[in-house]
Amino acid sequence: MRDVAERADVSVTTVSHVINETRPVSHGLRERVLLAMAELGYHPNALARSLRRQQTQTIGLVVPDSANPFFAEVARGIEDASFAQDYSVILCNSDSDLTKELLYLDVLAEKQVDGLLLVAVRGVTADHFQPLLARRLPLVVVDRDIPGAAVDSVLADNAHGGWLATTHLIELGHRRIACLAGPSDLAPGAEREKGYRQALLRHGLPLDESLIVRGDFQYESGFQAPRQLLSGGNPPPAIFACNDLIAVGAICLAVALGRQIPADLSIVGFDNIRLAAFTNPPLTTINQPKYEMGQLAVQMLLERHRQPDLPPRRRLLETSLVLRQSTAAPAERRQKNRSKG
Repeated sequence: MRDVAERADVSVTTVSHVINETRPVSHGLRERVLLAMAELGYHPNALARSLRRQQTQTIGLVVPDSANPFFAEVARGIEDASFAQDYSVILCNSDSDLTKELLYLDVLAEKQVDGLLLVAVRGVTADHFQPLLARRLPLVVVDRDIPGAAVDSVLADNAHGGWLATTHLIELGHRRIACLAGPSDLAPGAEREKGYRQALLRHGLPLDESLIVRGDFQYESGFQAPRQLLSGGNPPPAIFACNDLIAVGAICLAVALGRQIPADLSIVGFDNIRLAAFTNPPLTTINQPKYEMGQLAVQMLLERHRQPDLPPRRRLLETSLVLRQSTAAPAERRQKNRSKG
């Protein structure tokens, strides 16, 4: 800093104020200091600055699968919102492993991030967060609620989304609707399946447990889990897939079995990832505001950083139906309509 001060012909104190933004400096002096820093190749010590300011301008983000398009779109909203507030994001991928998730949370806390955003894995409980809460480190959970955890959360209305998807198929005239469900102990999947069940009940349709096929939220699950269901003697004419990746896998399976979408099989997904608009045919799905979810999570985290004594907040974002070409009325109804015409 003394070298910079000498080159710029200012005091060391002026250089310090420019670097740390601790006091207003005239435009002319500031430009001289910045030019001298560039000429000398001087870079302030970020760690030292963070210790003085008691903040690092960084946010830690832990997701189960960074390759999943849903989490990628949420992360993009988080990064854009953070950058707009002069924060950087450190992204960690837990691989849906609880041990790895807890390790990353601890590492990020040791790195003195200003707050944590977390999409939790299966099996996590409120007790796992007590060490972080004891440090008074701001934490917001995204997408997946954690019962009993006194933390802020940003979620989508998954149950309503499951209701919308199933009701859409019912209104088309389908009566035997399969559900490609996710793990029952993962909150979003359980809520979407709940919406499916409620829609059947509300419309007076029987619930056939044999039409509920459980897997995970990956392409491979959609291709393998419903194979017996779709290749049997009485395959269902409609499917609600609890995420878009499963839906894409099911479309590929149906095509491999010689079935046409939607002439022989209607499929609705969930998430509205970008890929959903480019499947063949384009996928009817449930939209949840992924980018907005990420932005809101950052907003809540920074509010928590400034006001650590706020009571825990829970924000539930709306889901909506996106109509594309993967759904149609059942064959018998289409034939009846043609005969009437």
